[in-house]
Amino acid sequence: MRKIAVITGTRADYGHLYQIIKGIHDDPELELQLIVSSMHLSPEFGMTVKAIEKDGFPVAERVEMLLSSDTDEGVSISMGLGAIGFAKAYSRLRPDIIVILGDRFEIHAAASAAAPFRIPVAHIHGGESTEGVIDELFRHSITKLSHLHFAATQVYADRIRQMGEKPENIFVTGAPGLDSIINLTLLSKDALAGELGIPSDMNWGVVTFHPATLETENTESSLKEILRALDSFPQVHWVFTFPNADTSGRTIIAHIKAYAAEKGKQASVFISLGQPRYLSVLKAAAVMVGNSSSGIIEAPSFELPVVNIGSRQEGRIRAKNVIDVPEGGRAAIIVAIRKALSREFRDTLKGLENPYGDGTASSRILQVLKSAPLSGIMKKHFHDIKQDNI
Repeated sequence: MRKIAVITGTRADYGHLYQIIKGIHDDPELELQLIVSSMHLSPEFGMTVKAIEKDGFPVAERVEMLLSSDTDEGVSISMGLGAIGFAKAYSRLRPDIIVILGDRFEIHAAASAAAPFRIPVAHIHGGESTEGVIDELFRHSITKLSHLHFAATQVYADRIRQMGEKPENIFVTGAPGLDSIINLTLLSKDALAGELGIPSDMNWGVVTFHPATLETENTESSLKEILRALDSFPQVHWVFTFPNADTSGRTIIAHIKAYAAEKGKQASVFISLGQPRYLSVLKAAAVMVGNSSSGIIEAPSFELPVVNIGSRQEGRIRAKNVIDVPEGGRAAIIVAIRKALSREFRDTLKGLENPYGDGTASSRILQVLKSAPLSGIMKKHFHDIKQDNI
């Protein structure tokens, strides 16, 4: 029986990994070893490990690593603690292969710690680019620490190949986070409004703003520009979700809490909505504002207009639902939100095709995880793409 360790550190990557975790858990020929870490174990970020357990998945190991600090030093120390914690987990569990997703610092720690154990690593969402964040460096480093690569698009697969990875170990699968849109039963707006305690008779706007970690000195001023812009749309109820545990993330949390408290019925803040409710909010919303990757990846499946602010998502393939506001000034944000809310713009999104796939990525990934030969995969040979053109 192949033992597959899946690592999750945030509510976001858990949402993307959910169908893969479920598939491994339900397969009698596979053993799921679920390793939960970072934000999942933090009361400040909702202690979301409880939601994982509620979903019926046994947690094989908990890796405590997240300091109650959002400074540069705090993040670096958290990475070191993560490497120690993952090493202990691998030593006990001895998985046959590890599955990781994305580009965050806790995932880099998990991939690094696996190398001395000679455990193959399968990486999802490699080859992408987020030029405004330090995760850009982590992602490509993780690619070189990994052995099987599941890319969301052909463009991203080609980039992985450019990095010297063997073509036979690169698979274009789409984004697994889209699979739950098809497989989960989403709530109606009225039902969701009742659960969340927000008005059903207003348009909803989803706001998720993460620090651009290469420009943390601008985090507070950028957020203030966004909040001032939102004031121009009193007909919209703004649904804020917490940022990730990145440098300056707590600055964002303090400001959005204060804004919601001031605005009363015009704004709400949620630490974590959970995957079904978050996707249901996206389905019911009129607009999304901020710089979250879900505006790039999931929102097109709902034909949801997105106002993407700043540099965090620079370099990512996007559909035409995304309105970019690179500089992030209040006036430009107001213009973009006004456009996003217009019937004319929404009409242009009818029948929109999501460039990140059709919602069947998890089954493709599971097939490879189950059948890929692991013997000899640790020995890497740099594949020079020049050889392909001879």
